[in-house]
Amino acid sequence: MALSGMRGLSVFISDVRNSQNKEQERLRVDKELGNIRTRFKNDKGVAPYEKKKYVWKMLYIYMLGYDVDFGHMEVVSLISAPKYPEKQVGYIVTSSLLNENHEFLRLAINTVRNDIIGRNETFQCLALTMVGNIGGREFSESLAPDVQTLLLSSSCRPLVRKKAALCLLRLYRKNPDVVNVDGWADRMAQLLDERDLGVLTSSMSLLVALVSNNYEAYWSCLPKCVKILERLARNQDIPQEYTYYGIPSPWLQVKTMRALQYFPSIEDPNTRRSLFEVLQRILMGTDVVKNVNKNNASHAVLFEALALVMHLDAEKEMMSQCVALLGKFIAVREPNIRYLGLENMTRMFMVTDVQDIIKRHQAQIITSLKDPDISIRRRALDLLYSMCDVSNAKDIVEELLQYLSTAEFAMREELALKAAIVAEKFAPDLSWYVDVILQLIDKAGEFVSDDIWFRVVQFVTNNEDLQSYAAAKAREYLDKSAIHETMVKVSAYILGEFGHLLVRQPGCSPKEIFNIIHEKLPTVSTSTIPILLSTYAKILMHTQPPDPELQNQIWAIFKKYESCIEVEIQQRAVEYFALSRKGAVLVDILAEMPKFPERQSALIKKAEDTEVDTAEQSAIKLRAQQLSQTSNTLVVTDQRPANGTPPVSQLGIVKMPNPSSNSNVVKDQSLSQENGTMSKVGSQPPPADLLGDLLAIEGPPSSSVQPQPSTNWELEGTAVESSAIVPAGEQGNSLQPIGNTAERFLSLCLKDSGVLYEDPYIQVGIKAEWRAHHGRLVLFLGNKNTYPLVSVQAVILPPTHLKIELSLVPETIPPRAQVQCPLEIINLHPSRDVAVLDFSYKFGNDMVNARLRLPAVLNKFLQPIVVSAVEFFPQWRSLTGPPLKVQEVVRGVRPLQLLELANFFNSYSLTICPGLDPNPNNLVASTTFYSESTKAMLCLVRIETDPADRTQLRMTVASGDPSLTFELKEFIKEQLVNIPTATHIPTQEPPTPPIAQQANAHEALTDPGAMLAALL
Repeated sequence: MALSGMRGLSVFISDVRNSQNKEQERLRVDKELGNIRTRFKNDKGVAPYEKKKYVWKMLYIYMLGYDVDFGHMEVVSLISAPKYPEKQVGYIVTSSLLNENHEFLRLAINTVRNDIIGRNETFQCLALTMVGNIGGREFSESLAPDVQTLLLSSSCRPLVRKKAALCLLRLYRKNPDVVNVDGWADRMAQLLDERDLGVLTSSMSLLVALVSNNYEAYWSCLPKCVKILERLARNQDIPQEYTYYGIPSPWLQVKTMRALQYFPSIEDPNTRRSLFEVLQRILMGTDVVKNVNKNNASHAVLFEALALVMHLDAEKEMMSQCVALLGKFIAVREPNIRYLGLENMTRMFMVTDVQDIIKRHQAQIITSLKDPDISIRRRALDLLYSMCDVSNAKDIVEELLQYLSTAEFAMREELALKAAIVAEKFAPDLSWYVDVILQLIDKAGEFVSDDIWFRVVQFVTNNEDLQSYAAAKAREYLDKSAIHETMVKVSAYILGEFGHLLVRQPGCSPKEIFNIIHEKLPTVSTSTIPILLSTYAKILMHTQPPDPELQNQIWAIFKKYESCIEVEIQQRAVEYFALSRKGAVLVDILAEMPKFPERQSALIKKAEDTEVDTAEQSAIKLRAQQLSQTSNTLVVTDQRPANGTPPVSQLGIVKMPNPSSNSNVVKDQSLSQENGTMSKVGSQPPPADLLGDLLAIEGPPSSSVQPQPSTNWELEGTAVESSAIVPAGEQGNSLQPIGNTAERFLSLCLKDSGVLYEDPYIQVGIKAEWRAHHGRLVLFLGNKNTYPLVSVQAVILPPTHLKIELSLVPETIPPRAQVQCPLEIINLHPSRDVAVLDFSYKFGNDMVNARLRLPAVLNKFLQPIVVSAVEFFPQWRSLTGPPLKVQEVVRGVRPLQLLELANFFNSYSLTICPGLDPNPNNLVASTTFYSESTKAMLCLVRIETDPADRTQLRMTVASGDPSLTFELKEFIKEQLVNIPTATHIPTQEPPTPPIAQQANAHEALTDPGAMLAALL
């Protein structure tokens, strides 16, 4: 920008740069803004030169990050100035300060149109540049015909036509209706005959956008694209300014090959032969050189050519040549080239029949697992997983296990899962499979999901020859001083079922097995204790004749856990103790588990399904990659086989029978666990769910993608309080959501992953991770149809207590693709307000808009903590009265038994502390709240219930922050009053109420009167 002669502007910039600190800079900027505001309000007006100077200052201030909320009219008025200096300033600053929805832009539409259709090329370029930068529906509807006329005009210079093509591309992305397909296809083919490479490159960018939405209308452009590639490959009539390090216009080559990948096939033999000759020339003429810039250009062309070769399903000879070339690339030092080589080799392995040739590079691929760059290691892992079969499974799994010990935490979960799938799918014998999984658990226990060890249990249970071997291996791992809890689970289960087969081996008597398992009990969580109790019962059942000492030890453990607050542990302890005293009855009931039904592993099925790929799907994946390159979101496409098999995720896991819930099941009754409850194995699985499968999370069954009856689903008045949808004004959507969106929101308030919203076209899922006052959510936007969703917009409306940053959301979601949009959340202070996601998209003629409440609620920033009497009472006494300690009688509560109420509080991260209140009808809970203002703040809650009237209770909440105390009290009150009636809660209390028993046990040690006084 030319600033010569503007002394005031130069002085202002110097003053800002010379500021000693941020405050001094702000004072100087505020002073200047005040001066500009005063001059603009002057009734006499401002001279064009002065106005230009002030507008430049406004732009500079805006670029420094300060808000400029005035003077927009003066900026727009400069566009209509007759002289170039003022007009240039008007266009540049308008493009920078105003967005497409700004009302002042409407005032400039006529002036911009006059500049576009005028004969001044400089003014035309300024106008096209601004329209292309701002875009917007109003600009597209008003100016698109004039821009098209400029693009097709033979009297305009190439400079103007280049800008017209790029401007039309932006308008088309904002509003596809501006390009009439029927009339534009022939004109597009005409543009491809252009000799000027600048116009041709811009037109090719436009063609890529057009064919990505509708390739069928542009078949006439296909042979023209091949001729352009021929011209570039032979370096015919290529000006020097378009030759980059000896490569003829690499940008045009890349765009042309990308456009060709949207066409499913090339039928004409002459065109196909010409194209393959060009591709052969590119493959033969590309190598790694020392010049980095030339490498970048040549490899951009090469890798696009490789993608086109795979898309066209070339002959095996050319495919072999591609593999050889990639083999050279994965061995070079340049990390970017190695990454691209591994990535393309993985795609080639999936879509071609050159797997044997790729396997020759196995050693080099394994070497890439040790690369310093984690991105390269990930690609190497993907490729190794894809190329694994019976011939190389043992070598690859051995390498993966070896690498597991040094791999980053970010990779271990994926690494463990892939190793488990490969081991199961290509196991030479079952004993080797058991060895691999146990090693996997030993080396990366916390990254091994429960589904993997469930599968081991199924194999061992169904194969009698494997049972004694698996029991012996489990016994060996228990000898280690420190093992992961998952290893304790699988070892305890296997030894409980089959440990009696080892009775003749040294160190494997029932008492020795019990002792070594019982040593691990203090180190495990409450979720593992039920498995250990089942194991003790099995050991007791297999010990014939009974060992009185062992029997008494196990009975003592059962008696201890009869008063546990965890209902699962308490129930098992009570039942096992009662059964073990009935002699032979125990043997009949706790007999060996029956075989699991024979069926293919869900892991293997998913692995096999994702190997199927076609040229069409390759193009879909490419479209998704192109979309992801325009934003920082991640696109995951649906890999649907040609036969219509339901979509699956490569690493999603279907729930398998859970051994932890099967230990006291009557023999010959085959059961499986689904979501924590026992159900018949023969029951039908839910229908395929695109987003649920891709996320590997639970969600309601996906409905048909046919449009629903036209209804409006805006909420009314009071329903907003309990609904996940916020009224969207006068939107008037033409379709209704699938399932109860309000229930989905309430469900996500208690868990971290699931489906938030679904309609016939899209599914919105959430996966979250919460740490202290930080939260990381990922929004999963899944397109359920075979046509793209356009005009996608997502805006977060955050409350004042949350700082939320949402990544860019792409305007288009490709067919059967999934977009992941990360969301960072920081909790600033306590509040019950909820953030809102304002979400909209367009499918065909349907414009859908919904405002969805995000489950970033108060309990997400709570972390459960158990406090003892020594810690509790001093803290409780120190918080004396309001506002730090508040009390309220809550009425209208749904009647709940005490255990149900305790489970309810636990579900909201309010941990019940047993034994602190001598009154068996009361509950005491504690938790830690995290925010940026309070840091970690301990919160204490006391609930007093009346057995005669369960519809009311008295609640006391205490913390060190007044606002936290109030907000937490109100939050708990809202949840108590709105407990859904469909919640599954036990119908009766177990034989021994754990709270009462622990309170009674505590009375012998503590004076009840003193404790009650302290609590009150």
